[in-house]
This record gives sequence, C-alpha cells and structure tokens, in this order.
Amino acid sequence: DKVQPDLIINPAAYTAVDRAESEVSIAHAVNAVAPGIMPRWAQGHDAVMFHYSTDYVFDGVKGFYREDDPVNPLSVYGKHKLAAEQYVQSQLEDYLICRITNVYGDEVRGKNFISRLSENMQTGEPMGLKLPIDQYATPVNARDVARAIFELTSSNKSGIYHFAGTDYLNRIQLAELVMKYFGHDKVSLVSVTTDELNQPAKRPLAGGMSAEKFNQEFPHFRWTNVDDYLRKKQLAIGH
Repeated sequence: DKVQPDLIINPAAYTAVDRAESEVSIAHAVNAVAPGIMPRWAQGHDAVMFHYSTDYVFDGVKGFYREDDPVNPLSVYGKHKLAAEQYVQSQLEDYLICRITNVYGDEVRGKNFISRLSENMQTGEPMGLKLPIDQYATPVNARDVARAIFELTSSNKSGIYHFAGTDYLNRIQLAELVMKYFGHDKVSLVSVTTDELNQPAKRPLAGGMSAEKFNQEFPHFRWTNVDDYLRKKQLAIGH
C-alpha cells in the first residue's frame, strides 16, 4: 500500500521438487496459495502481475513446449505451479506468466546447477557425478530472464511467455560443457537413467521450451547460451 506498485513480480517458489511430494501443504502454500492472493493487490493498485512458472506443468512427452501446448503436470510441484497460473489468469486481465527452467547465472548463494558445478570444479577436489542422461531442458541465463521481463513490461504485453536459451541439453551434456572450461582429471561423470535415480517426484523427461512467440514479438532480442556464460566466467577468473 505504501509503495503503490505499477508492477508486481513474483519469483518466489518452493523449488525442492522431491521434498514437495511429502511436504505438500507447505509447498502448496508457497507455490499455489500465495500467488493466488497476490492478484488482489495487483487489482487494488491497478498493477500488472508478473509470475514465474515452469516446464514442470508439462508431462515431458513432447519436449520443446510452446505456450499453447496442453498442460499435464506429473509432480506435486508441477500441479501447484499450474494451479498458480490458473489462479492468476482467472483473477486478472492484465498479467504476465513466464515459464522458465534450468535458470543459471551468478548469484550470492551459488545455488544453480551450472554455477555450483563450475565453482566446485575450480577447487580441484575429486568429484563424482551421477546424472540423468534422459532429462532434457532449455537452460536460461538469469540476466536474459531480466532483460526479457523488461521487454515485455515496457511493451505492455500480457499473457503467457516461454523464456529459453539456445541450448537443448540433458544433464550429462550440461556437466560436460562445464568440464570443458573448468574440468580436471579428478572429475568423473556417470550416466544414469531417471528410473535408476528413483527420485520421489516424476520428472518431465523431454522438457524445455520454445521461445518462438517471444522471439517473433521481439526480433531484436538475443538469448545467450551456456557457452557464453562459462566463457565469460573463465575469462573473469583469468584461466
């Protein structure tokens, strides 16, 4: 009420996908209930609401999903994120929902897979990685996400948009990219299937998204890729 916002951005989420299968009520409160409440404030201040979602709203059969592809979440996390989308859409005419996956980039906590892996490899310590070879996604740089949000909000757009970098990789391929820049002989990669990992939450195997809709509306925009990020990171530390 004090700020009187023109734009409300909600990037918050309970992202522990496996734990959400057992901590259902907490995950539901953060991922579905809270985003369902926020539109009331958006309406009250005549503000646009921008909400982040995920490719986990899909079942991973088709892959490289477009905005109008049928949704079919497999996990508790995916179902809650879809519920949030539906709450926002049902309460607002002006809203923006962006679906993202495998976000990476520099951050204080170094929590994302690519950043964490590159930092760990730089220590030179032994590292054994057992990663699924059948889970595909479209990694996207956090800086690109911010730039894309600016484009959408500056142009008064509304609706659902998919944000995606130019890579389509499984986890092994992603780790191999990091190894190309920061790997050493004490790092070993083991390919496994998702079934072998026996994770509590089902994953959309052929995940990832197409940013074609966004690209058509903003033809000047250029998405970066994992190589771009790792190359800059390597140069920054003087390798």
